[in-house]
Amino acid sequence: MSDTKTSPLDGTDTEAERLTTAPEESEGPAVGIGPLGWLRWTWRQLTSMRVALVLLFLLSLAAVPGSLIPQDSQNTFKAEMWRKAHPGLTPVYEKLQLFDVYSSVWFSAIYILLFVSLAGCIVPRTWQFVGVLRARPPAAPRNLTRMPVYAAWHTDADAGAVNAAAYRRLRKRGFRAQLADGAVASERGYLREVGNLLFHFSLFALLAGFAWASLASGSGGKLVVEGQGYSNTTTQLDDFTGSAFYGSDDLDPFGFKLDSFTAKFQASGDQVGSARQFTAKIRYWTGSDSTKLKNGQIEVNHPLEIGGSKVFLIGHGFAPVITVRNAKNEIVYRGPTPFLPQDGNLTSTGVVKVSDYGQDAGGERVQLGFSGYFLPTAPESFEKTGPVSLFPSAADPMLVLTAYAGDLGSDSGLPQNVYQLDTKHMKQLQQDGQTARARLKPGQAWSLPDGYGSLTFEGYQQWASFQVSHRPGNAVALLGAVAAILGLIGSLFVQRRRIWVRATTTPDGRTLVEVAGLARSESAKTAEELAELAVELQDDAPALDEDEPTADAADDVPADETPADEVTADETPADDAPQTDTPADADTPAAPDTKE
Repeated sequence: MSDTKTSPLDGTDTEAERLTTAPEESEGPAVGIGPLGWLRWTWRQLTSMRVALVLLFLLSLAAVPGSLIPQDSQNTFKAEMWRKAHPGLTPVYEKLQLFDVYSSVWFSAIYILLFVSLAGCIVPRTWQFVGVLRARPPAAPRNLTRMPVYAAWHTDADAGAVNAAAYRRLRKRGFRAQLADGAVASERGYLREVGNLLFHFSLFALLAGFAWASLASGSGGKLVVEGQGYSNTTTQLDDFTGSAFYGSDDLDPFGFKLDSFTAKFQASGDQVGSARQFTAKIRYWTGSDSTKLKNGQIEVNHPLEIGGSKVFLIGHGFAPVITVRNAKNEIVYRGPTPFLPQDGNLTSTGVVKVSDYGQDAGGERVQLGFSGYFLPTAPESFEKTGPVSLFPSAADPMLVLTAYAGDLGSDSGLPQNVYQLDTKHMKQLQQDGQTARARLKPGQAWSLPDGYGSLTFEGYQQWASFQVSHRPGNAVALLGAVAAILGLIGSLFVQRRRIWVRATTTPDGRTLVEVAGLARSESAKTAEELAELAVELQDDAPALDEDEPTADAADDVPADETPADEVTADETPADDAPQTDTPADADTPAAPDTKE
């Protein structure tokens, strides 16, 4: 972005000391500039560094709610549970679009403004940098002693030969140099500005990648029990979130079957219960032919890529296998029923809905419902702990259920949550004067009260939840992030610097050699480089043994320009600016010999 550069008050030419191609910023709009002037000033503010940094900070701050509050686009179930747990805050959050942060109006506004700010900065800055590359290095200032780094000595060598030798040595060092008006002007470190531009372009690409992903991406979730499978269609997905350019018709045609799921946890030590392995082994197919199966494996952070989609493993749990028989001993319900984990030890809650039970003893049509817990490792007693699991693996599984009878509401036509039981039109069954509740181990049966039959806990199976994601802009965003780091490294470690060498003949017939350097930031590298150049020039312009720089230099240069014998690194006075004989950044092309 733009860097602010204030011109000196003495009105001298400062192009020789300006080492950045960033456009200068104005402090504020002039009075009476008119609508067009105000528009131009607003545009300059929008494309300035400080405004871009503010927008970047606001974008980071705006993303915080998206990581703290469940998002509808990522997990609809969690977002709905959050709404039910916070009924007072829900209306306020919905008005503020906090359940859809990344597609909200206020987040999009910050995003677009930052996008425009970067674009408005990159274009002029790139054009200016191209102009700098085509121009010659700025001519040497008249008073080289005012440079932060300076050295001088007398020699008997010819002034023209010294300047020519300095020109050759600077070009050998990778400087872009020109020899004119009895002095050598050179410049190096253009990769610094290349790094700045690369960083800006990378941020632009990063934002473009995110924008592309939000406009042409989609994701869906599916819970699959061992031994079962699904096809990648909206009718079989548990939830699906599309975008403007990606809908249900754009889903990649494939499917898979979950053959087995393996979960391992640490059984001892300080990290007992910590997850160590989650592996889902599947067989999948692409296209419409489900007979051509391929073996695949999905692990956490190791998705399976099928076509243009990636299948991620995002969760797992247990599905108790339950059999329900009516009073006639007929099987009215059988199968695995997924229960949802509630803590790190996989204490799971769930419901069993028997909508096809039939008629009760009085001939009335009735439906049964069961709600409760599945405990992979149950405690011996619930008196101190309650119905909670002690370990995430199924070391001692137990199923705890409560029975209801009545109308489940499944025939009303209204959508229902399969993991919740609506008991508005149901009554809780009683057994021996207490709530009908049972604690079952695998293989145990429960005789239901009031002649409703029986329920048997056959065992359990594991389930895994998958997310099918299609995000085409991720690769662009990743490349942008990597390029931004490389650009930042270049802008931090490469120094833009200039070195001038002037050899002039003094009235006594000797030659005064002056070398001076200027860098954008204070660094010992410029002084070291200038010292090395001065040492190399001793072969072509050896210093006179009897030379006393302080006394002799006073005869050749003004009193306020006393040269030094060795490299110095004094600060340039604030009210003195280097002056040049010729304007910098001329339109004449430079020699294409730079190495940076």
